Order: sequence, then C-alpha cells, then structure tokens
Amino acid sequence: MDAIRIEPVILAGRKVRLEPLALEHVPRLAEVALDPAIWQWTLARPTNEEELRAWAETALAAREAGGEFPFVTLEASTGRPIGSSRYMNIVLEHRRLEIGWTWVAPAWQRTGANREAKLLMLGHAFDALGCRRVEFKTDSLNEPARAARVGIGSTVEGILRNHMVMPGGRMRHSAYYSVIDDDWPSVRDGLERSLAR
Repeated sequence: MDAIRIEPVILAGRKVRLEPLALEHVPRLAEVALDPAIWQWTLARPTNEEELRAWAETALAAREAGGEFPFVTLEASTGRPIGSSRYMNIVLEHRRLEIGWTWVAPAWQRTGANREAKLLMLGHAFDALGCRRVEFKTDSLNEPARAARVGIGSTVEGILRNHMVMPGGRMRHSAYYSVIDDDWPSVRDGLERSLAR
C-alpha cells in the first residue's frame, strides 16, 4: 500500500472555509487570537503578533516535515480569519491522523463554526485521504473541550496520565477520543443535522 501525502486543499462549508495556513494570515489572525482564554489549555501562549508568528512558523515547519498540516479557519461570508486547526500526528501508512491545535476566537464560539470545521476535516480525512481512524486529545481538565468531543460523536478512549508538561510545570493528563471509519457515517449525519438547525 502506497503512503498518501496530504496535499494542499481548501475545505469549504457554509459557515467556514479552511485554507492552508500561511504567514500572510498572521496579522489578521492576531486581531482575534490574543485572548489568553484561547490558549489556556495549549503549550503555546502567544501574547502578541510576533509570538503568534512564531507559533505559525513552528506549524509550517511541521508541515514541511510531513507530520502536520495546519489550516487557518476563515469566516465563509467575509473571509476573515477566526481560528485555526490542523491535522497532526499523521501516520497515513496506518491510515490515521489526529485533529488538534484547534481554536476559534471567542466571538465565533458556539456559532457552529468549529463544528462545521470538524465536519470538513473529518470528511476529508475519511473520504479523500482514506483514513480509518481520526483521533483527538485534550487536557483532562478542559471540560468544555471534552464535552465537545463527545458532542461531535467521538468515542472516549481513556486518559493518558502525566502525558505532557504544561507551561508552568503542571503535568497534564490527556483525554483521548476517536472516530473510526465504521463510526463516520453516523458521526457525519449527526454533525450535518446539528448544523442544519
């Protein structure tokens, strides 16, 4: 079986459009990305445009190495950057990847933007890339993200204890979730129904 490479792609929905992240996105992303609440559960903690650029440069270097594929999330109606997400831990020879580093600016939270982004990314992973497994992880203390993972139809797999060292030294336990190809039709239907409301 030949390994698949993730090629640049634009994923378009009614609420959001996902485009490959580029450094040109950073100034407009910085207009919405510097709220500390966005980064509370992540390893990155950008507080200004320069630090956000460093975050983007790291993501782009990981794309060049083949291990990640970062997207900028754009509001479909205006083209305004409102967040980001990426494929990561890409192991396509085993037909799996992770969706992570996801954030949406507060003004677009609870609007369906993130839910549609997940639908688009899951659809591309299963239907175009041939994945058999898509995984998610989050800080075990991040209750809103954990509820959101279950809300999109992913399955709780467990908690990896002392999984990551967070800024400040706290040991993070990571909660893991997955959607596998057998789940995908019902997960897709559930996401489409929720977005149609």
